[in-house]
Amino acid sequence: MFDVVIFWSLAVLAVAAGVMVFRFDSMARATYALLLSLLCVGGEVLLLGLDYLGVVIVLMMTIEMALMAVFMVMYMMNPAGLMPMTMIHNKRGAAVICAAVFAALAAGILAAPWPARRGRASADPTMDLGMSLMGPQMLTMMTLGLALFATIVVTVVLATRRGRYDRFGDDLKARTADDPVRGGVGR
Repeated sequence: MFDVVIFWSLAVLAVAAGVMVFRFDSMARATYALLLSLLCVGGEVLLLGLDYLGVVIVLMMTIEMALMAVFMVMYMMNPAGLMPMTMIHNKRGAAVICAAVFAALAAGILAAPWPARRGRASADPTMDLGMSLMGPQMLTMMTLGLALFATIVVTVVLATRRGRYDRFGDDLKARTADDPVRGGVGR
């Protein structure tokens, strides 16, 4: 019963936040409304027992939306919504297309002959999902993920102008930091 209440609460919140994306005048607020909607979807996936996939959705969407908000504030003419704006162009056409797509998807759900379950549920659905998505390439994808993470870390390290050796020298034996930029950690 508790899972059902959480499921429907997250579902209603996801839809409400998705609607608010198109109601806000601020691009930053719209971004965070979209983040809330996607976090609710990640919660739904966690409720389905797909822990790995749910955590990946939550982490990926949080980082993606935070970066998107930063870039919008930096580059958009009206990120805070100080002037009225709309996210919808051709409102009537968009409404007709959305209604038609929704009706087609709902009809497909209701008219599809759903198969009856055969067998028992898997003991480890995350492993089965990974094997069905990646097959024997799972080790390759895990290695690729670590390589991409290492690339991001190395890029950030190389992009910084200073490091610990700029402040304490090569032997790191100085008592106080000789920080070339005043007001830093060493001063």
